[in-house]
Amino acid sequence: MRSQILAALLASAALTTGALAQGAQPGETKGKADDLEKLQAFKSTGTEPAPEVPQTGRRADAIRKTLSKITLPAGFKIDLYAVVPDARSIAVGPNAGVLFVGTRKSKVYTVTDRDKDRVADEVRPFAPGIGFKVPNGVCFSRDGVLTVVEQNRVLAFPAAEFFYENPDVAAGIVVRQGELIPASEESYNHTARVCRVGPDGKTYIALGQPYNVPPADKLDLYAKTGIGGIVRVDADGKNREVFATGIRNSVGIDFAPDKSLWFTDNQVDGMGDDTPPGELNRATKAGETFGFPWYGGGQVRTTEYKDQTPPANAVAPLAELPPHAADLGLTFYTAKQFPKAYQGGIFIAEHGSWNRTTPVGARIMFATLGADGKVASVKPFAEGWLTQDGEYLGRPVDVAVLLDGSLLVSDDTAGAIYRISYEGGDK
Repeated sequence: MRSQILAALLASAALTTGALAQGAQPGETKGKADDLEKLQAFKSTGTEPAPEVPQTGRRADAIRKTLSKITLPAGFKIDLYAVVPDARSIAVGPNAGVLFVGTRKSKVYTVTDRDKDRVADEVRPFAPGIGFKVPNGVCFSRDGVLTVVEQNRVLAFPAAEFFYENPDVAAGIVVRQGELIPASEESYNHTARVCRVGPDGKTYIALGQPYNVPPADKLDLYAKTGIGGIVRVDADGKNREVFATGIRNSVGIDFAPDKSLWFTDNQVDGMGDDTPPGELNRATKAGETFGFPWYGGGQVRTTEYKDQTPPANAVAPLAELPPHAADLGLTFYTAKQFPKAYQGGIFIAEHGSWNRTTPVGARIMFATLGADGKVASVKPFAEGWLTQDGEYLGRPVDVAVLLDGSLLVSDDTAGAIYRISYEGGDK
């Protein structure tokens, strides 16, 4: 059904007869806008293939040296899967396992392991004729449609795993430039979007709000548009709905097997090294609110809203995470390669603090769930990217499960994708 909707979207005359002129991004060249318009009409752009990213040499050797310092539970190992500049969100192709990797800059990368030895053979920019702007969010539908969420636009690429090797790819606009959020609210802060295609076939998008704590005169606009929340749209961009509010800046969302939506939330800065905590949340239905900006994290009230009564129906986090560790991407582990103790749990990437007196984070955490579906514990799983001297050797951003059941980790500081596998005995 999703692919049928997108086929109609691609064929829509409204999208192929000049709509791009309105949707060109600030600073984007006319040629880039024209390229996307041509792609929607299945016409060649004449764009040359982008050069490959070297996978060997000094940089790869240095990353492998860092990985030798990473500690993991017994039976696990970590290797370099691919050198990918500025690597952030990861989308694993459902058919061939080709990776699509978002960045906070202007490129989306494809990562191909042709011989299936679990090391990338080829990394190159995807759809080089398109002028992306902060294409951090990437996600796949089960029928192989890739969604790319930029700062203020959403694009879709049917059969991306099979078209990606050509610079010209089938492309459609789901949300036109300037319509994901009001243009007046575009900011350099908290604009790294993430997305997931839900069990209902809709695309869920987290929209961070641009402030540390927003002023009161912005709250109505943000509640209406879903800024500081999560919105969902149909595959063709229609029937937009604000799914959840009261979220400061989520850069990690995933659906549980029970179809509830879980997400991390980065909480308020400037309240001290040890407060407030980060959050791991669960949304079970549309319309829930999660307490921000009245709460800065957990049950800690913000200074700006301490004298105001918070919403009575604010949903508390299922788990409080280490303060200022910057928990970003998360994924449910539903594969079978890892031991049973990990099956059904949640892996979380901590990017690491940026303004704490003593840095924390830069590791992969694991949340164990109890029989009641609640979080029983959250403990470090992979760590060592933050040295005892407070130096970051890398900063994990996202986690994803490869088709063989191994765990992928992106790192935008090192510019790499790592692969964690289990080679122990009993499971």
